Amino acid sequence: MKLLNIPTLRNILAAAVILLLGMHSALAITLEEAKSDGLVGEQRDGYLGLIETDVSDEVRALVNDINQQRRERYQQIARDNDVPVSTVAQLAYARAVEATRSGHYVQDQDGRWVRKP
Repeated sequence: MKLLNIPTLRNILAAAVILLLGMHSALAITLEEAKSDGLVGEQRDGYLGLIETDVSDEVRALVNDINQQRRERYQQIARDNDVPVSTVAQLAYARAVEATRSGHYVQDQDGRWVRKP
């Protein structure tokens, strides 16, 4: 297993999260709008999740699109650094929580949706 300096991996993940958070502009509803409206939040597995199950097809498409892009990016980072995808996703979740605005939803340790203070 190729060892990668953890700060380097964190810097790579921070850049990836910033890119992933911006990869939604082609859809009519933006990620920021969906988060502000309390429709989606950051899941502990590093992907977006629906807060409510009764959302529009547009919101579902946004979540699916962003999650597909995240999955591909996590896989690439994992391959490039010879680490498990789950490790990349966990670090990405931590970065996403840091980047999440106050009042937006994240999953807590028990998988419950909570608003970030």
